[in-house]
Amino acid sequence: MANEEFSTYLDTSDEWIRSHTGIGFRHIAEPTTATSDLAVEAARKVLSKAGLPPEEVDLVLVATATGDFLGFPSVACIVQDRIGAKKAAAMDVGAGCTGFIYALETARCFVLSGGARNVLVIGAETLSRITNWQDRNTCVLFGDGAGAALVSADGSGTNRGIISSVLRADGSGAELLSRPEGGTRFPFTDRVVDPVATYLKMDGRQVYNFAVKVVSEGIVNIMETNHLCINDIAWIVPHQANVRIIEAAAKRSKLPIEKFFMNIEEYANTSAASIPIALSEMSEKGLLKSGDLVVTFGFGAGLTYGGNLIRW
Repeated sequence: MANEEFSTYLDTSDEWIRSHTGIGFRHIAEPTTATSDLAVEAARKVLSKAGLPPEEVDLVLVATATGDFLGFPSVACIVQDRIGAKKAAAMDVGAGCTGFIYALETARCFVLSGGARNVLVIGAETLSRITNWQDRNTCVLFGDGAGAALVSADGSGTNRGIISSVLRADGSGAELLSRPEGGTRFPFTDRVVDPVATYLKMDGRQVYNFAVKVVSEGIVNIMETNHLCINDIAWIVPHQANVRIIEAAAKRSKLPIEKFFMNIEEYANTSAASIPIALSEMSEKGLLKSGDLVVTFGFGAGLTYGGNLIRW
């Protein structure tokens, strides 16, 4: 969906959207397609690429804020059944746009503890279903998509995979990005519910300030904790929310913008799916080489934030 489509019914333009967000397009799922459908497709692709039978998956983790159902059943359980992972546990990870980061570290801990050998990690969203398409401040920002990774025990001694992670939260900002109606705080009842209250709402300025601060400080923290400098890092893969956030964070942390991979122009903000989509695109384009050190970093509803250091 191109930016120009918004200008047919909202007071906005392609130039305004691009200049303020860096977004040119977003991908919208068919009306009959749910989050689990996207997650299943991503799961099947990564298992095929890895050559791993579904029966050997021990745990399915799905990072999402847009489940097929409200609360339960989890998207992960639906995925587990449809891909035939008969021996796997399954659960969703609710950390907003930081969900894939959280899920990767959860998978790493399961593998290191011996609780699982093969963990399927999926970030999947259909944000178009919870977006108010009449709100020009939010509807231009979001898109649908999914991406997946397989986290497995590796006895080769190559030190590839997830080296370390930093996970953080600041719940004092919980109301800055939320869906007000439908949960146990404001449940659906016999009263008349304003449909707008069921859509996501965001305090854009406050979220922007939060994101710039945690991204700029968090990436540097990951490097310092692991005794690395920017020359050691091949790529920084941030959550694809807004080009302005990424540019401001890079400037604040004095990190070269050339190190940051961005594909937000094509996909917009796909929440928990943005980082796996970015990594997949980078891999397909040959941008990632074996042994490259990659820093991922996300931020989102909760408020949550965090990153992973990965050796490709």
